[in-house]
Amino acid sequence: MKVVVVESPAKAKTINKYLGKDFTVLASYGHIRDLPAKDGSVRPEDGFAMDWETDPKSDRHIKEIAQALKGAEGLYLATDPDREGEAISWHVKRVLEDRKALKGIDVKRVVFNEITKSAILDAMKNPRDVHQDLVDAYLARRALDYLVGFTLSPVLWRKLPGSRSAGRVQSVALRLICERESEIERFRAQEYWTISADFLTSGGSAVTASLTHLEGRKLDKFDLPNEEAAMAAKAAIEKASFSVASVERKKAKRNPYPPFTTSTLQQEASRKLYLSASRTMQLAQRLYEGVDIGGETVGLITYMRTDGVQMAAEAISACRSLIGKQFGDRFLPSSPRIYKTKAKNAQEAHEAIRPTDVFRRPEDVAPYLDRDQLRLYELIWKRTVASQMESAELDQVAVDIASQNRQIVLRATGSVVVFDGFLKLYRESRDDSGDGEDETDRLLPDVKEGEAMQGRALRPEQHFTQPPPRFTEASLVKKMEELGIGRPSTYASILSVLQERNYVKLDNRRFVPEDRGRLVTAFLEAFFNRYVQYNFTAELEDKLDEISGGNIDWKKVLEDFWRDFSNSVEETKELRVSHVLDVLDQELGPHFFPEQEDGHDPRKCPTCGEGRLSLKLGKFGAFIGCSNYPECRYTRPLAVAEAGAAPEEAAEGPKLLGIDPETGKEVTLRKGPYGHYVQLGEAEPGSKEKPKRVSLFRGLEPADVTLEVALKLLALPRVIGKHPETGEEISAGIGKFGPYLKHDGKYKSLGKDDDILSIGLNRAVDLLASSPAGGRKKAEGKVIGTHPEDGQPVTLHEGRYGPYVSHNGVHATLPRDREEGSEPSLQEAIALIAAKAAKGGGAKKKAPAKKAAAAAPKKTAAKTTAKKAPAKKATPKKAGATATAGED
Repeated sequence: MKVVVVESPAKAKTINKYLGKDFTVLASYGHIRDLPAKDGSVRPEDGFAMDWETDPKSDRHIKEIAQALKGAEGLYLATDPDREGEAISWHVKRVLEDRKALKGIDVKRVVFNEITKSAILDAMKNPRDVHQDLVDAYLARRALDYLVGFTLSPVLWRKLPGSRSAGRVQSVALRLICERESEIERFRAQEYWTISADFLTSGGSAVTASLTHLEGRKLDKFDLPNEEAAMAAKAAIEKASFSVASVERKKAKRNPYPPFTTSTLQQEASRKLYLSASRTMQLAQRLYEGVDIGGETVGLITYMRTDGVQMAAEAISACRSLIGKQFGDRFLPSSPRIYKTKAKNAQEAHEAIRPTDVFRRPEDVAPYLDRDQLRLYELIWKRTVASQMESAELDQVAVDIASQNRQIVLRATGSVVVFDGFLKLYRESRDDSGDGEDETDRLLPDVKEGEAMQGRALRPEQHFTQPPPRFTEASLVKKMEELGIGRPSTYASILSVLQERNYVKLDNRRFVPEDRGRLVTAFLEAFFNRYVQYNFTAELEDKLDEISGGNIDWKKVLEDFWRDFSNSVEETKELRVSHVLDVLDQELGPHFFPEQEDGHDPRKCPTCGEGRLSLKLGKFGAFIGCSNYPECRYTRPLAVAEAGAAPEEAAEGPKLLGIDPETGKEVTLRKGPYGHYVQLGEAEPGSKEKPKRVSLFRGLEPADVTLEVALKLLALPRVIGKHPETGEEISAGIGKFGPYLKHDGKYKSLGKDDDILSIGLNRAVDLLASSPAGGRKKAEGKVIGTHPEDGQPVTLHEGRYGPYVSHNGVHATLPRDREEGSEPSLQEAIALIAAKAAKGGGAKKKAPAKKAAAAAPKKTAAKTTAKKAPAKKATPKKAGATATAGED
């Protein structure tokens, strides 16, 4: 018996069918251990020794593998064919060695690019050892990310409260987004005009041309800067007579695009299918691991984390065979197209992403895939087949129409696809709109030099220059790849982290930096500029590739990095928060206090009229406040004052609603870190008692809050009346989860159709009667299927934060970019649950009864790579450092 270890249970089930009864295939469920999320897990002073901790949920999978190895002939580590897959195999091997489970067992590493029977059987015939250079590159990357995260994040917490953390690559990606936003803010539109004209040929055909030369000189973009210049040009054209000055004809070819890499797949899926990078990778993982087709689980595409564009010879041959049969020999080039990867590290340059069988057409697999899976498979299938098709052929024509003295020239252009070639199957989007290439087939009439042209309509058109567009996921991934920042397999997680930490948001599919993100970027640029430089990050990536190629020692790379980085951190220890604020206030002043069209000072306090507005720091993070504090208590959240707005409109400071008739105190509407709220009075100097505040519930807009509404909110909770059956009071209030009713110790949440301020006794009694006995009750989930490991149900639920799947106390939220209303497949649900379990997610279990004090607890952490040195650590100590350091 031989044991094979893969990453996912879905893959294990498929591979076991291919290998037969002499093999036992088990899943590790991804990474089995990681660096503990605490300071000191990487020790630079001890040769960069690392402490690894086995995930408690992974422990049972390791025990299952160890049990299967008893009496086994060999162990095959068959995790994914990339650096992370190599690392998982290395971790599994090390943990099994520590547990003495590999004595007398031959351990081999096998890799395959697709989950098909032939690929797997071939891989089993050609095993190798774990590639230590790839493992070293992984260790270096992991150590770098950890050291940056756990060293830099505490500096942020101390100097810039409210900031979450900083990561090695995520900070550079955030800088790209923030710099683009600054470009947009600095942009000033410039006016320019163009003129187009309609002509008739001697044969009566219409031609549209654009003005290119005036007064014998070629026009630049801004040579017609205003309406006056455009009208003068129009008048000159109207006075002239025109004929054809020249006709230029040429044939052009357009070659197909190479098959997808990880990066180009993410870009095209974003542009064409409107899928996020993370959603694209999730779908691709599912297609790679296999789909049940007619009772057999089949891997539909090759491995989806790759920077290679080459395809196997048999795949190319299959594409050419299909093209000949489906499209005809005219669409088949005389020889196969060979694409070469630009990847610097050939050891990780796998095949391009392609179908495992191109004769498995999208329409053939449609009944077995959900909508998004099918759309992504179709995109991959078309791109792959098109990459081996004949080039498209175009006829391009340019006609210059000139005045008799040749002082005025207008140009008409046309382009005709005379043979569509690969365009018959696939057209790449040219921009982020999802539109295809501009193949308009605009055909110009046949004209001859010297032929007279009769002028018709003239159209002067006003234009304004546009600011650079904000990044979409597609354009940001493309930019990161161009700069060499990160690696394609990490882009999806980098973009997700930026959104999860509220550094950026997606608005109309484009990234907009949050003010928190701009603060962090400004801080890092001011005090850690070198580490957010694009070329520095790219050079570090190159060094990691050199490590994986066996050309550089990984510890030498870490030593060089840590020496300079730790010195930079030390230099910030003496930084005063006031100095940090001054630097950020100067850097971000143009953003938060833009020039006003009416000329008034955007920094003048709208309350006292004397103080100067600037950035301040509080326990919830940064805000804008008046320099006359505490005499003037004006504050507003970190937000931009709209250009042209009056001071009182620009600021989101306290808005006076009126005076409470009972107490005589001011009632104000304010905005805090958790949203809008109303407040009664002000905090008394020297008093610890805070004024009463009530948050606005969902559905109540700040613009709708009057003094009357505010007083009702401040009066909550209120007694509605007594229940006619129990005699107990029914009260209404606003809690952590919104408006509620309370009766006899039980709570009932109010829906959007009920007003907490006006709900009456009869309605309250009806709502309480419809509530399940015992108060809130967890809704039963819909059973999707049974888990292949234990036969327990996998269920789908609707939770407070959206739909989620559940199994044995582990709950996994469905991705936010999933199509609303779509139900996950069983395999997808299992994958989500496994990923959540790997992160330590799950329901809390009841603590076991106490045992005798003599009983020693079992260790869950695997042995470290080196023993901890008792000497003091060089790594600076960080109070409460529990940042999430990893990002790649």
